[in-house]
Amino acid sequence: QVQLVESGGGSVQTGGSLRLSCAASGYPYSKIYISKCMGWFRQAPGKEREGVTAIYTPYDITYYADSVKGRFTISRDSAENTVYLQMNSLKPEDTAMYYCAAQIGECDGIWNEWTKYGTWGQGTQVTVSS
Repeated sequence: QVQLVESGGGSVQTGGSLRLSCAASGYPYSKIYISKCMGWFRQAPGKEREGVTAIYTPYDITYYADSVKGRFTISRDSAENTVYLQMNSLKPEDTAMYYCAAQIGECDGIWNEWTKYGTWGQGTQVTVSS
C-alpha cells in the first residue's frame, strides 16, 4: 500500500523558513520509477484546498502557484523517494495544513486540482505569526 508521510511543519514568525518533507513508500517495484506528479496542497480553516506546487518526476518539471513563486521551492531526492518543499519568506497567509499528494502520470493540466490525485499524506501544520 502506497503511503506518503509529511514532516517538517511548525510555527515560525513572518519572514522565517521551513522545509517540509514527503516520504513515499509502498510503491510496487514496477511503479517505483514510473513518472508521477507529486504535489503539495494546503488548506486553511474555512478555505478550499489549494495547489501550492508540484513536480513531475523524473523530469523535474515544476509548477507553482502565483502566491508562492519566488518564495517556495519544490525538489526531490529520488534515492530517498522524498519530495521537499522549501518555504522562505513566510507570511501569515501561508498558515495552513500542508498535504503531500501523488498521482501516476503527468502534472500538466492537473497539478493544482486536488481531485486528480489518488494518494495523500496525513498533513503537517504550518503556522506563521506576524
